[in-house]
Amino acid sequence: MRRPAVPGWPLALALLGVAIVVAANSGALKLGLADWQALLRGDDTQGAVVLAQLRLPRVAFAVVVGAALGLAGVLSQGLFRNPLAEPALLGIPSGAICAVALMLTLPSAWAGGLPAAWRPVAVPAAALLGAWVMCGLLQGLARLLVPGAVAGLLLAGLALNALAMAAVGLCTYVATDEQLRNLTFWQLGSLALASWPVVAALGAAVVGALAMSCRWGQALNALALGERVAAQVGVPVARLRRLLVLALALLSGLAVAWCGLIGFVGLLAPHAARGLVGADARRLLPLAAWFGAMLLLLADTAARTLAVPAELPVGILTALFGAPVLFVLLKRAQREIGGGW
Repeated sequence: MRRPAVPGWPLALALLGVAIVVAANSGALKLGLADWQALLRGDDTQGAVVLAQLRLPRVAFAVVVGAALGLAGVLSQGLFRNPLAEPALLGIPSGAICAVALMLTLPSAWAGGLPAAWRPVAVPAAALLGAWVMCGLLQGLARLLVPGAVAGLLLAGLALNALAMAAVGLCTYVATDEQLRNLTFWQLGSLALASWPVVAALGAAVVGALAMSCRWGQALNALALGERVAAQVGVPVARLRRLLVLALALLSGLAVAWCGLIGFVGLLAPHAARGLVGADARRLLPLAAWFGAMLLLLADTAARTLAVPAELPVGILTALFGAPVLFVLLKRAQREIGGGW
């Protein structure tokens, strides 16, 4: 059965451009064409300032974070050879949150807390380390379970997630009021900390990870058939798995470090892309990044506009929409293996 024709990249980029303009115009202060013209002329109007300093950095941040989560979803599914694998479901972002929480709160109980000047570097570094440790632990546990067992993989992720969140709960218990607000921000997810330097840093990581991942496309296709088959066709399986773990930890860690826990984007984007282009990783990787960018951009726009002047945590919206889709995917997987509920 032939798949339907896939819209070309010019159309995909045009749709993303339209979504960016709509998102930038939406919010507590409605903006329009005159504000864009003032921005292009360099005028110091209220609308131009809001666009340049608030809306456009946040919109760009939503695009790069969504692309990172979509790409991380494809890599996690390729790493574990399971279409239901996703960084948030597997507990990898929880490891990043746990590492950051431990770094920020526990020193305050001993030596007055982490100096503010260190946080711009220390927080992303801790998030990366926590994500890498969690991903490595999950990879080791997955090898002890039945290969391809969805329930076993999800239960391993659930167990590790429970351990990580228990540590976060301990940090919450000893945290000050300011630290408690920060921990709540990470657990609910928000793009409120968007800025051009953060967008540039995460954007560079996404572009680099996407470029390297596309080079692994053929190897990922072989890995999907099993490690033994991949090794027989010349794929360095051990090295590929290490690179995937590093890339997955990089994308998840940086996303969590600056916007907290945002679930289900890494699950929905790969499945939406797979429905258009199939399982070929060479075509799936960039399209999943595009779907991730669109999904998170739309979710963040809704988070900023549904309860004006208040703002909903974007992680809550992605969970509300993503959880029913997960039930549908689990039902489909159950039918494919011939079992019942």
